[in-house]
Amino acid sequence: MTFAENLLEPWLLILAGLASAGMLGLAMAQRPWRALLADTGLQHRWLAATVAVLLLWQLRAQAVDWLSLHLMFTALLTLVFKAPLALATNLIVNLCLVALGSAAWPLLGVNVLITGIVPAVVTILIWRVVDRFLPDNLMVFLFVCGFFGAALATLGTGLAGLGLVMLGATDPEAIHLAREYALFLPLLMPSEAFITGMLMSILMVYHPSWVATFNDHRYIDTK
Repeated sequence: MTFAENLLEPWLLILAGLASAGMLGLAMAQRPWRALLADTGLQHRWLAATVAVLLLWQLRAQAVDWLSLHLMFTALLTLVFKAPLALATNLIVNLCLVALGSAAWPLLGVNVLITGIVPAVVTILIWRVVDRFLPDNLMVFLFVCGFFGAALATLGTGLAGLGLVMLGATDPEAIHLAREYALFLPLLMPSEAFITGMLMSILMVYHPSWVATFNDHRYIDTK
């Protein structure tokens, strides 16, 4: 879910922008560029993933001018590259949408919040639960983090977008339309979960070292 035209109150735009800036600042404070500079292969994978997400975001369903539905891939990026690089990709993609005229620039903070920060936080929380409390099982990691985590991340994005509209929409009709769009979440959740889980399973089998949140020694070598 991405907002394409501004229909939110100015105070909500400012609040969302500050929240996004703060979370991005915390992510960049971990200095993810050090890993990029030290690993040429990681540079290629991350840049390729960023371009792929930008292209795939162009495949969207849009019945009204101000809102569009599309797959996010934030959960997948978070699991593969960890949150700082995943949020960097999300920011770059959202900036490109603004440059292409697909989204208004005042909505940058809102879009980063609902398409990047919210699903990344949900994915991290689920990963932490799996890492600390669940058995060291390959299928547990794949299904809980990959499939279930991506579905919940999509749900979080949809609820966050709906909440923002209900909290500060300038057009009363937008609240009704946002509720109607929320009915499509059960269709987006399985799609995001299937794609994320499928790509995660391929990477974990053929290139487990590429998945930053996956410890192949712990989940494979010790079995």
